[in-house]
Amino acid sequence: MAQVKIFADSTSDLPASWATDYGIGIIPLYVVFDDQTYRDGIDITPVGIYERVAAAGSLPKTTAPSPKDFIDAFAPHIAEGYDIVYISISSSLSSTYQNALIAAEEFPEGRVQVVDSLNLCSGIGLLVMKAIRASQQGHSAVEIAALLERSRQLVNTEFVIDTLEYLYKGGRCSGMQNFIGSLLQIRPVLRVVDGSIIPAYKIRGKKEKAVQQMLDNALAKKDQMDDDLIIVAHTLAEEEARRLAAILREQTPAREVAIAEAGCVISSHCGPHTVAIMYMSKGSEERIG
Repeated sequence: MAQVKIFADSTSDLPASWATDYGIGIIPLYVVFDDQTYRDGIDITPVGIYERVAAAGSLPKTTAPSPKDFIDAFAPHIAEGYDIVYISISSSLSSTYQNALIAAEEFPEGRVQVVDSLNLCSGIGLLVMKAIRASQQGHSAVEIAALLERSRQLVNTEFVIDTLEYLYKGGRCSGMQNFIGSLLQIRPVLRVVDGSIIPAYKIRGKKEKAVQQMLDNALAKKDQMDDDLIIVAHTLAEEEARRLAAILREQTPAREVAIAEAGCVISSHCGPHTVAIMYMSKGSEERIG
C-alpha cells in the first residue's frame, strides 16, 4: 500500500510547527492588493494585511490557487510513490476545491483524493490532524478521504469579531449597520454551518462578554466533545487565546488544546483581535471502515 501525503491550503491555519512536524503540504491562496499579488503566509502576513488596509482604506481580494499550483505541488510526491489526500477550504467560500479537482484529473485515477472540508481556518486543521493520525495508522488515501467526508459535519467552529469595520469594508454589512454596531458596541459572533459562514448571534457590550459566551457555549458541550483536540485561533489576540486555551485544558477532556494564529484570509475578512474556538463532536461517522 502506498504511503499517504496530507495536503491542506493556507486557510487551514495550523499551529506554527505542525506543517513541519507532521510533514503536511501547504498550498497558499493569494492575496491581491490592486495590481500586487502575494502568496498567503509566504509573501505577506496578517500584520502586513492590517498595515495595507490602514493605508489604503480598502480590503484585498483573496484568490484560489490555480490547477497548475496544485499539479506542481502534488507531482513530486506522486513521482516518489505517495498517494495524496488534499483537504480544501469549503467549496462554498472559494473555488480552491474545484481547482484541486481539476488538478487531480491530471494524475492516475485514485492517486489524489480531494476532500471538501466544509470549513475554514483551524476547523480545517482539525480534519488535517485526523487525516495525519489515520495515515500514521496505515490507512489508505481512499479510506482517509472517506473518513474525513463522514467527520466534517462534526466540526464546530465559532468566531467572535472585535469590530464590524472589516465586514463593512468587505461588503458583508451596510454602513448603517457598521455605524450603529460601533455606537452600541455590538460584537457579532459567526459560525460555520454546512460550509458557509453565518451570523450566529450578537452580543452588546465589551468584547469580553462575547468571548465568554463563546467559551460557555463550548463548555456546555464538553461531554459531547471528541477528546482528541481543540484549537483556539486568533488574529493579534494571543493573550486572549492563551487564556481561553488554559480554561479549555482545565475544564474539558481534550488531550490537546492548541493555539493557532489565523492567516491572511481570516484576517482579511474578520479583522484584528478576532478569536475562535474549534472542536469536533463525538460521532460514529468518524470511524474508519
